[in-house]
Amino acid sequence: MHQIILLIGGNEGNTHEYIAKAKAFIEKKIGKIVKESSIVESEPWGFEHAQNFLNQVIEVESSLTPHETLKNGQEIEKTLGRKAKTTTGYEGRPMDIDILFYDNLEISEEDLTIPHPRMHERKFTMVPLAEKWNNYIHPTFRKTMKQLLDECNDDGWIKIRLKFATKS
Repeated sequence: MHQIILLIGGNEGNTHEYIAKAKAFIEKKIGKIVKESSIVESEPWGFEHAQNFLNQVIEVESSLTPHETLKNGQEIEKTLGRKAKTTTGYEGRPMDIDILFYDNLEISEEDLTIPHPRMHERKFTMVPLAEKWNNYIHPTFRKTMKQLLDECNDDGWIKIRLKFATKS
């Protein structure tokens, strides 16, 4: 089994409901969720939008390959209402599923980059990562999630919205 760490979240519609539905689909199409962070709220990163984002980091045990994980994640996004991008920049969405880590692999391909190339620049990713995966070592940077959070220059605000006690 592979250890896959995903960031899920969005900012359109009932985001709490979309996160719950995304996790149910992930359990059916990707693998068993074994650990999850709190849900965090943050302002949009890299663009303006009226609604804030809710995000959560989850760890999944899966037998899927990285490309199968990507494909199934994109199918889940579409099922939950994600539309094709209309701009070249960032925009709002009901659900986004990003692969942060897949085991300790480093992949750099046109359609897939693992670890996620900008995760260390974003508090909305690093705060929940450091919450549950504090000592996890980034395979490229050779630093823990705590160290990367401490070095993160993102000056946007973030608020922990909901803690989960079900999966440690």
